[in-house]
Amino acid sequence: MLDGHEPGTGGGATPLRHTSIQHAGRLDRSIGATSPGQSEEFRDFRQLSLTYAFLYNGLILQTVVFFGCAWIFMNLFRGELVDRSLHYYFLSSVRREVLVVGKYISGLVTSILLFTGTTIVSMLLLYLPLFYSESIRFFSGGQGLKHLVTYASITILACVGYGAFFTVVGLFVRNPIIPALVLYGWEWINFLLPPLLKKISVVHYLKSLMPVPMSEGPFAVVAEPTPAWLAIPGLILVTAIVLVISGYRIRKMEISYGSD
Repeated sequence: MLDGHEPGTGGGATPLRHTSIQHAGRLDRSIGATSPGQSEEFRDFRQLSLTYAFLYNGLILQTVVFFGCAWIFMNLFRGELVDRSLHYYFLSSVRREVLVVGKYISGLVTSILLFTGTTIVSMLLLYLPLFYSESIRFFSGGQGLKHLVTYASITILACVGYGAFFTVVGLFVRNPIIPALVLYGWEWINFLLPPLLKKISVVHYLKSLMPVPMSEGPFAVVAEPTPAWLAIPGLILVTAIVLVISGYRIRKMEISYGSD
């Protein structure tokens, strides 16, 4: 006992201490294996680009931006009808077509600021906390900055396209929720549609601009993505046509608060 060891141990660790060390090691390994931040897609930095592509497409583009634009643009005129204040605009000297364009631009600026900021912040929050050093190099000298600008540009185009659609829906339809849900379903089943029908949607042109190609699953109908030089002018042209229709509608519009 003069050497500081317990009797019967031969100067080594006790069986109880040895067993405790083994269990502690197993516990540390099991915690590391089950930690969300240590899953395969996050352990490999190169997989983050694909991970964000799925996150952006499913959550940000087709959910947050879609319903955000629906709420902002459908209320440009429906909100005035509910508040019984639309006639003040009609009594002013401003042409009704100019009123449509002005309200559309105000909604567009609001949506772009909100959802472009959401896109940028979400991408940075995915990369930086997990791989700080690699992320700094990725965004400063690699493809990161190009991807970030591309995703932000897609968000802006989504606000342009969805905004025009929901503006005209708010002018034509008394209950715009139903057309919004119909369009939402159409956009989500786009991957199942034949190539010709795919082109009758906003999301097809937006996905064609994605910087990281994604698989849409085994049941998807394969179609060639629309080149950027066609997708971008096409969306802008359709937006202009929809705004012309909105201007024609509001020029013939008569206010009847009692029916709303």
